[in-house]
Amino acid sequence: MRVLVCPDKFAGTLTAAQAAAAIAEGWARQAPADEIVEVPLADGGPGFLDVLHANLGGRLVAATVAGPRGEPVPGSVLVVGETGYVESAQACGLHLLPVADRDPGLTSSFGVGELVAIAVEQGVRRVVVGLGGSATNDGGAGLLAALGARPAEQLRAGGLALSGLRQVDVEPARALLRRVDLVAATDVDNPLLGLRGASHGFARQKGADDDLVLALEDALSHLVALVEPGTRALRTVAAQPGAGAAGGLGYALLLLGGRREPGIGTVLAAVGLAERVARADLVVTGEGSLDWQSLHGKVVSGVAELGLAAARPVIALAGQVQVGRRELAALGIESAYPVAATPEQREASFARPAQMLADLAARVARTWSP
Repeated sequence: MRVLVCPDKFAGTLTAAQAAAAIAEGWARQAPADEIVEVPLADGGPGFLDVLHANLGGRLVAATVAGPRGEPVPGSVLVVGETGYVESAQACGLHLLPVADRDPGLTSSFGVGELVAIAVEQGVRRVVVGLGGSATNDGGAGLLAALGARPAEQLRAGGLALSGLRQVDVEPARALLRRVDLVAATDVDNPLLGLRGASHGFARQKGADDDLVLALEDALSHLVALVEPGTRALRTVAAQPGAGAAGGLGYALLLLGGRREPGIGTVLAAVGLAERVARADLVVTGEGSLDWQSLHGKVVSGVAELGLAAARPVIALAGQVQVGRRELAALGIESAYPVAATPEQREASFARPAQMLADLAARVARTWSP
C-alpha cells in the first residue's frame, strides 16, 4: 500500500518535516511493507519558505530585518525565476517572542516590508507573501512604512499608535510596487474589521486582553478611515476576504494593489500534491490542533479537498481534535486521531512530541494497513 504522509507543523513542538518523519517512522514500525512518501506542507504561515525551497529550488537571499518588537532577526527571500517568495512569520512571527513580550498593541510588521523591498531589489516581477502566525495587529502599517509610506515612525510603532495618526500617504509604497504582481498567500479569509476581523478574531492569541482588543479595533478603524476616506463600508479594501490575515498584513498588501490567494493553494501547486494524492492508496495529514480554523484555508482542509477530488481516503493525526465527526466528514476526512486525549497525555506530548506522534501513527496503521 502506498501511504502519502503530508502534515502541517505541530505548532510549538514539531516542524512539518519533523511531524512527517515521526508519522512515517511509526507507520513503518507497524506496516513495514507499505510504501511511505513524505511531503511536509505549510499554508502561508511558518514553514512556508522551507517547503517551497525544498520543492522549487531557487536561491535564498539572506537578510537581517526588524522583528516584531524592533529587534534584529534573520530572514530570507526565496527567488525562483521571476518570482520572489516572502514568509511574513520570519519577521513578525509569534514564535519570535517569549510569552511575556507578546503585545499586539506594540508589535510591528515593519520587517515584513523590508523583506518585500529586498524581493523587489532582486528584479522579480512577482512577489508572493505568505501570511500567518503573526505577533502583530497593526493592519500592515509597519510594512507600508518600510516600503515608503508616511509618516513612517508612527506607522511602524504598532497597532495602538495608529489611533494618533492624522494622515497617511501610501503613494510612495504603491509606486515602489507598481510594476510588481503582488500576491497575499493567506491561510484565512477574514476581513480586517468586525467580529471576524484581525482584532476580535486573533488578537487574544497574541497576548491581548478584552480592553486591548477593543482599542486595536478602534485603531484599525481609524487607519481605514484615513486611507480610504468616503468609501462605503462594504466596499472598502478592509472588507475584502483575507484583509484580516496576519494582524491585517493582508489589508496592507491588498491596499497596494495585491491580490489574495489561499496560501495552501500556493504550496499544494508547488509540490504537485494533486498528482501525489492520485497515486496514493491512503493520505495521512495532520497538525497540532484540528479545530474550526482547520476547516478554512489550512493544510488539512486543502489536503482533504484533493482527496475528495481523487476519491482517495484521507485521515488526520493531530495533537488535539476539536472538530466533530460530521464536520470532518463534510471536509472529506474519514477519521481523525488525537495524540493527546487527556491532560496527562497532553503534558507528555509536549515533552516527547515526536515519540508520541510516532506511537499514534503505529496504532492507526493497525486499522488502515492491510
